[in-house]
Amino acid sequence: MRDLRFTDWVFVVAAAAVVVAGGLALSTPSPPGSATHSTHQRAADLVPAAHGDGLSDNESGYRLEQVTTPGTRGDAVPVAFRVIGPDGLPRTGFRENQTKQLHLFAVRDDMHVFRHVHPTLVGDEWHTALDLPDGGAYRMFVEFVPHDTADPRHPVVLGVPFSVPGDTTLVPVPAPDVEAVTSDGYTVTRVDEPVTPTALRPQRLRFAVRAPDGEPVRALDPHLGAYGHVTGFHTVLLSATHLHPLEPLGVPLTGGGLSFQAVFAERGEHRLFLEFSHGGSTHTAAVTVEVV
Repeated sequence: MRDLRFTDWVFVVAAAAVVVAGGLALSTPSPPGSATHSTHQRAADLVPAAHGDGLSDNESGYRLEQVTTPGTRGDAVPVAFRVIGPDGLPRTGFRENQTKQLHLFAVRDDMHVFRHVHPTLVGDEWHTALDLPDGGAYRMFVEFVPHDTADPRHPVVLGVPFSVPGDTTLVPVPAPDVEAVTSDGYTVTRVDEPVTPTALRPQRLRFAVRAPDGEPVRALDPHLGAYGHVTGFHTVLLSATHLHPLEPLGVPLTGGGLSFQAVFAERGEHRLFLEFSHGGSTHTAAVTVEVV
């Protein structure tokens, strides 16, 4: 975690203005359709629309009502909440988005802890549990696609902060790099150009995956209806960016490469978490990207 200087606060204010401008520039509606991935989808159909960044607990008339907030560290810390719709009533169902109705992400502000889970419905409350090994300041993001949306590529993303008390071991955010190694030995390398993406400009991010033995991974297992996905967070603002792969299921991966279409709303450092499945397990690689 980094201490914010005066110049950082100036950047935060400027970046917030960019977010608003970017949302206006990128929010062109598109026709309704299925939110799930299909082997018949073209790459052009997967270009992401503008979406919420999770910096607020309300968006498009929806708001997050917390019921049980994480307040301690542990292997299964309970979380419960309601999603309140524009009519003031709890929402108990959404369109499928990568095979799930609702995704929940939690990230610590030093980017050292990242969790991705899928809450289940109990009455009108959504319940799940988080593995939180250490204390600190966190942010929780809830992502869903309403049934009545005009654009199923535009998920609603609601976010709220929470803190876990106790001694905390903070870890500096790793510097921008093109390579990351998962906890179980997989190596993920960015092979896209340019190495430094530009804010508010659609571009492709490409990752090559190698197994622990160093061999390229040329076939990945399905993960949530796709070959994998990326969730990114701005390391200062904690705004979220959710990307999906361009290669549909059933299309061979060239040289172990996995491509994503990206639009970053803010300049600065982003920590990207790539999740993919291989060998019967899910693996997560994290890499820092500088956006100019």
